[in-house]
Amino acid sequence: MADKPNLLLITSDQQHWFTLGINNPKIKTPNLDRLAKMGTNFTRAYCPNPTCTPTRATLITGQYPSQHGAFTLGTKLPENVPTLGEYLHDEGYWTALVGKAHFQPLFSHPELDCESVESYPLLRDLEFWKTFNDKHTPWYGFDYVETCRNHTDEGHAGQHYGIWLEEQGLTDWKEYFGPRNDKVKDSNWSKSPTQNKTTHWELPEELHYTAWTGKRTIAAIEKAKADNKPFFIWSSYHDPHPPYAVSEPWASMYNPQDMEPGEFVEGEFDKMPPPHNMTREDKPDFSVYNKDGKGNHGYQRHVHERKWMQEMMACYYGMISFMDHWIGQTLDALEENGMIDNTMIVFTSDHGHFLGQHGLLAKGPFHYDDVIRVPMIAAWKDHIPAGKETDDVQSLVDYAPTFCAAAGMDVPRSMSGKNVLANWTDGEEVRDYAIVENHHQVGPEVHLRTLIHKGYKLTIYRGRDWAELFDMNKDPNELNNVIDDPAYHDIKDMMYRKMADAALDAEMTHMARVYGA
Repeated sequence: MADKPNLLLITSDQQHWFTLGINNPKIKTPNLDRLAKMGTNFTRAYCPNPTCTPTRATLITGQYPSQHGAFTLGTKLPENVPTLGEYLHDEGYWTALVGKAHFQPLFSHPELDCESVESYPLLRDLEFWKTFNDKHTPWYGFDYVETCRNHTDEGHAGQHYGIWLEEQGLTDWKEYFGPRNDKVKDSNWSKSPTQNKTTHWELPEELHYTAWTGKRTIAAIEKAKADNKPFFIWSSYHDPHPPYAVSEPWASMYNPQDMEPGEFVEGEFDKMPPPHNMTREDKPDFSVYNKDGKGNHGYQRHVHERKWMQEMMACYYGMISFMDHWIGQTLDALEENGMIDNTMIVFTSDHGHFLGQHGLLAKGPFHYDDVIRVPMIAAWKDHIPAGKETDDVQSLVDYAPTFCAAAGMDVPRSMSGKNVLANWTDGEEVRDYAIVENHHQVGPEVHLRTLIHKGYKLTIYRGRDWAELFDMNKDPNELNNVIDDPAYHDIKDMMYRKMADAALDAEMTHMARVYGA
């Protein structure tokens, strides 16, 4: 097993692609910059869906959300879908997940065959989580799991993080978090930044879940070394997903006045679908798009004061810099344990985030690059070129098959993604397009798909006469939808044909053909 490389996947949650110091001098990420010097910075990487659960399920299955079943938020990745961890385990790897999972919804619905362990009240049942690894692993292919479901001070906090907080002596940890979604009140939320309307969190830096994720990742690396087994570890950070709050000194690291949030450009929605324009209304009514009653992320008013946007952006940057600090500690641990040269390290985010661009905030079914493009760095000594930057198109659906290839395995037939290892190591073109899905409602109300290919971007909507076509070379900020421009007739035709071809390309062949009939 000694010749098998270790595999370390590090992810953030909802991070804009430009929030790396190597791309943006306003933010400090010295350790991600260090990782980029060790490897390659991929500047055109795309998620398969701009929400958490679908993309996270894609990362461990190598399938698109429309294939693995967890097609939107509030769904569950079926536990019978083959995963990367299962395949690697069979090859002798020890597999671990540390941090955020989000493969399952916050509530169980047995009548819909949806039992969730990431749900209320179970996520607050610390006794259950103390025996989770003894009784319930492997879980989605992970031999070992330490997880926690919250973002910032959401009431979903608990699970292994809650156990750890109590072990550190913070017995009143629930006071630092907000109301539970099941309406059970077990604290007064007295130190919740959201309840106190501040971005400055009283939670000590050393007890923050970012520190917990970093420390427990390092512990997992040290366990793998002690056991003398190659590892696949997913170090899954929760930030910078809102709510916007972080511990000091990170909350005060950036001056809001130095922040330059994006802005709405007058007239840019004139040729865009109706929901885009509705985000500018005082009291928009999106009910026609909410037939299942579960809501749609982003379908709301998006008009905010610039001063408030600057404050939130400064906090968002601080959340990233805090995460970067612990990524640096992880890299140090690999070096100290003599493992860094034989470890393939990949960093990315599950999807992007609007910081005022197009007048939008956070996420939603608006497929601008801000929300579907993600930061990506890959490093592996003597395999992936060091200090390189490339604009070759990448898709997160390719991670699982590429990790398999790096481990010396054939790509499993259950995966529809591509093995792009030759691209990462030698620059060989393997993928010339990316597909981004978004099926936010069970029905057709919010169902769109985007193709990125040859410097153009096409978005189509199910059952609608809306569409978007952007010339990313001439219009990188995506302000002019040219779908009806006669000058782009041939480009539009080419993109529609490519989208159809991409759908065929993504089909899986679950078994080899064994005979003629």
